Amino acid sequence: MRRLSSTSTGFYKRVFPVLWFGFISLFFVLSLWARFHPESVRGRPPEPMFLLMPLLMATIGYFVFRRLIFDLVDEVWLDGDWLVVSNRGEKRRVALGDVMNVNATTTTNPRRITLMLRTESRFGSSLSFIPASPRGLMSLFKPDPIATELIKRVDAIRQAAR
Repeated sequence: MRRLSSTSTGFYKRVFPVLWFGFISLFFVLSLWARFHPESVRGRPPEPMFLLMPLLMATIGYFVFRRLIFDLVDEVWLDGDWLVVSNRGEKRRVALGDVMNVNATTTTNPRRITLMLRTESRFGSSLSFIPASPRGLMSLFKPDPIATELIKRVDAIRQAAR
């Protein structure tokens, strides 16, 4: 078996959102405290914008994380003509023949590969993961090698089925 997903998926799914919302919460609480204790900030209290901006950043962050990060599966392994998908401690096998479409993003951070499935699996009708491909300035706009390999494998399976 060969791992297709990045080892940093756990950081993106669990650690980064805690850091993001933790920093925003800290900034909001400090701004709120300074608003009601103006004697501690030398002069007048901070503007209300210091209270509104963290709320706006948290709202935007939640929707961006929900769209780009929270739907990622933890691990994807390639086992011959099968994908072994693991998410929240649960593993499922998905046949490459059940993959209808392979979509890869190159301009998002982190990069994503989304596999649309013919039949609904335990994880839904599509599987998204962060590929374990090397990053660098030269590979910024090139197709992801893992996505390219998956496209070729799925096409080969389709051709063999005909």
